[in-house]
This record gives sequence, structure tokens and C-alpha cells, in this order.
Amino acid sequence: MKAMLLEQIADMTVNPEPLVQVDRAIPSPEAGQILVHVSTCGVCHTELDEIEGRTPPPRLPVVLGHQVVGKVVEAGTGANRFHVGDRVGVGWIYSVCGECAHCKAGNENLCADFRATGRDADGGYTEYMVVPEDFAHPIPDVFSDAEAAPLLCAGAIGYRSLRLANLSENSRLGLTGFGASAHLVLRMIKQKYPGITVFVFARNAQEREFALHLGAVWAGDTTDQPPALLNSIIDTTPAWKPVVEALRRLAPGGRLVVNAIRKEDVDKEYLLKMKYESDLWHEKEIKSVANVARRDIAEFLELAAAVPIKPEVLEFGLEDANQALQQIRQGGIRGAKVLRVSD
Repeated sequence: MKAMLLEQIADMTVNPEPLVQVDRAIPSPEAGQILVHVSTCGVCHTELDEIEGRTPPPRLPVVLGHQVVGKVVEAGTGANRFHVGDRVGVGWIYSVCGECAHCKAGNENLCADFRATGRDADGGYTEYMVVPEDFAHPIPDVFSDAEAAPLLCAGAIGYRSLRLANLSENSRLGLTGFGASAHLVLRMIKQKYPGITVFVFARNAQEREFALHLGAVWAGDTTDQPPALLNSIIDTTPAWKPVVEALRRLAPGGRLVVNAIRKEDVDKEYLLKMKYESDLWHEKEIKSVANVARRDIAEFLELAAAVPIKPEVLEFGLEDANQALQQIRQGGIRGAKVLRVSD
């Protein structure tokens, strides 16, 4: 089978093609696992963090990809949730211990033994992958394979961020950055929470235009001042500057939700510009989003299918994974990037 393999940590400004195409043996499902023939796999900014060494070290070599859609072709011993031919999705959560206090409370995302798809186990930048059946999700019929892929991470993490944003019926919500996750958050709000108004901070004109097209009431640059202070802001960027600027745009008692696995160091010195009395005082708070739990994916898929909420996608071939990653780095492209692995 074909696979795009990460063999070593790399700086993508020096090595723009860190993934190499290889031929590998098709894996066999172990007890409790299913074998999935991959159709599509979303491309996520977290993969840039993995490649460049900002996440906990990936198991090398590793096949990246944690927004996977495909069909079950084989089941291991004891795996009976799905039948051969069923369409399933796999997100960032690959497995957990199931026994700790976090797991028992439904907060699997905080489990010390959390294993991530495409980091701790091979993911979906390949034609076939195995996954524990309990961590695969049925895909609603309303979505195509390409539409479903971004829902498994960008959509699910956006859904979790929205739950943590402490919103009320007529809240003013800000979104910093406007990529795959933020555009799905905006779609969710416009469809399900019409009383909430959305303000978008994005780094280029194309992203701001897209946000207004989807229903944002205002869109500006990171340092622009919106017409009113905001009750909550969800930050979806890899940078520190938007975090500090977002705090300055929160109303008293407001909450900033940071939706990122890791932040890049490129503008870390911006944190030194933060002033407690003007940026954090008045009971403002910062909350991080750590991974996703299975229920986040399951609940969001149900919500997205009922509306329906469908992402805008741009497809690439499996062999073009490096190009897709570079385009995420550069920004300015509407919606989500998805690899077409097989028909």
C-alpha cells in the first residue's frame, strides 16, 4: 500500500517536503481492531506541529493524519461494532486507558495514556490503517467522504471549544484565525445559535471576506478594534500575538479559549507586552482546549448531520500531502484541505 511517511523531525522552511512516499505492507487488525480502507484524510495544522517537533515526540517513523474516512474491510478477534463495508471515521483520539479518573468522568482527552492518531499510532496518510473499533465513528450518509473528514477534528475541536466558551443567548463571540476549525464554528453558530454575533480576526483579506460571506458581523486584522468588546473569543492560531490581542478585546468577565495543541515560538516575545491591569484584569480568564474525547466527535457528527453543517474543502492527491501542508502554513485558502487517498 502507498503511504506518506514522516521519518524524522524537520523544519519545513528548510525541508519543504518532509513526507516521503513509500510502499508498505497492509496491516492486520489485532483483537478489538478494525482495518479501514482509507478514502479521504483531512490535513491539519497539528501535523505541522508534529513535523516540526512542537507536539510530544511522535513515534518515528509514523504515518500522519487524524481526520480519516474509509470503509471497514476486516475485523480482528472480538471486534463486532461494525460490519465489512461500513463507512467509519477516525479522529485525533486513537485510544486511552479507560480506567483513570479522567476516563471514567468522560474526560478522556485528559488521560495520561492518551494516544493520538497519526502521532502515537499510524494515521490516515495511507491506503489502509487499523484502529481500535471503540475509537471509530459511523459517518452519517448526508456527508461525502471529503466533507466528513474535516468534521472529525476541525469540527469536533471547534465544537469542544464552543462548549468551553461560556456563551449565553446574545453573546458576542470572537474568532481569531479563520481556517478549517473556525469556519465550522461559525457555521454551527449561524445554524443553531442565531442570537450569538460573531466577530472574526484574520491575517489576510481573503479569510476576512470568507468570514463575512458565512455570516460574521465584522471581520478585521488581529490588531483591529471591533465595534464592541467581546464576551468570549476562540483562538485557533499557532501564534502568541493573537492571544494577547484577544485579551485586550474581551469585555470584563470574558473568556479566551485557546484551541491549539502547541504554539510556535516565532512571536513568543509578544507575551512580554501583556499588561495585567489592561489585558487580564476585570476577571478575564484563559482556558485551553486539550485534545478531544470520543463524545465530542460523536455529538458533533450528530449535530452536523441534523443541520446539516458541511465544510468547504479543497482536495489534494495523497502524493501531494507536502503541498497541502505548505498551503496550510501560508494560509489564505478557504475552508479545509483534504487528501483524496482512494475512490
